Amino acid sequence: MVRGRHAICRPKWVFFFFLEVLKVGAFSEVVMAREKATGKMVAIKCIPKKALKGKETSIENEIAVLRKIKHENIVALEDIYESSNHLYLIMQLVSGGELFDRIVEKGFYTEMDASRLIRQVLDAVNYLHTMGIVHRDLKPENLLYFSPHDESKIMISDFGLSKMEGTGDVMATACGTPGYVAPEVLAQRPYSKAVDCWSIGVIAYILLCGYPPFYDENDSKLFEQILKADYEFDAPYWDDISDSAKDFISSLMEKDPEKRFICDQALQHPWIAGDTALCKNIHESVSRQMRKNFAKSKWRQAFNATAVIRHMRRLQLGTSFGSSVHNTVSNPQSRAPMSLQTRTCPGFSATPLASSLR
Repeated sequence: MVRGRHAICRPKWVFFFFLEVLKVGAFSEVVMAREKATGKMVAIKCIPKKALKGKETSIENEIAVLRKIKHENIVALEDIYESSNHLYLIMQLVSGGELFDRIVEKGFYTEMDASRLIRQVLDAVNYLHTMGIVHRDLKPENLLYFSPHDESKIMISDFGLSKMEGTGDVMATACGTPGYVAPEVLAQRPYSKAVDCWSIGVIAYILLCGYPPFYDENDSKLFEQILKADYEFDAPYWDDISDSAKDFISSLMEKDPEKRFICDQALQHPWIAGDTALCKNIHESVSRQMRKNFAKSKWRQAFNATAVIRHMRRLQLGTSFGSSVHNTVSNPQSRAPMSLQTRTCPGFSATPLASSLR
């Protein structure tokens, strides 16, 4: 199914217990699973091949990118399996939940906390850029905590829109998520890895006030704001935020990509590398705005540390992944998806653990 130099060979089947559906959508689903032989917990992205028709290049690109990268702050692809009906991406399991959810749940949160988060993101994105990879869809939903531990590291996920520079194509495709996409993308001009730096600036802005720099229910008006880089540090929400933080954000949310900070420059900014990030508790104001502007969906609620821990304690209730896959392979005429109770993989869309098939 996946062709070229990144083609997948059919491996010897490894057996897994399927435990919990972490995320579902239109084209794939991601399931938390335990490797039967070792007990290792993983996340398995199950993609029906019929959902990949016309998207073969997209999945091949994603796999090529995931195979190339290895960084402590990037969710790793561990293995790939293929049956007659499905493609299975075995991903590193991250169990700490989404970025904003954790901040809201905290009782104490400061600029310094935000600075440490952004430093990890910058370090990972700088690594990607040195590898010639542009993520193109950096947003809070794609930033996950590795574990429920208070000092857990942050992880970047979802490489469905990522692109390797120097592959012959000029990046000009309008892609990404409204609100986080750079002006040059909306202007339909050729763009570079600078688009990721803009997105990091938007994320940093939200981390310090709890609301987005650009917002309008009308997409045309939203895009107009972004094209003009028309944002403010509004009172009273920014009154207690340092000038250094505002300067850092302004350096990344610079309309002209030629003047915009690259990751190396951002990592050297005093708000990241120095001691200018304030330690004043801004949790009340930020969490109030986050609750208002970034409400959880039912599937985001399903993906959290509590669910992972609960199902780790109920491992014996799982069904063998290997058995269900083996049956699929041995009976290629069987095309109908089985019920969720049997822990198989009907077609759903992507999750923060892996990628979006667009």
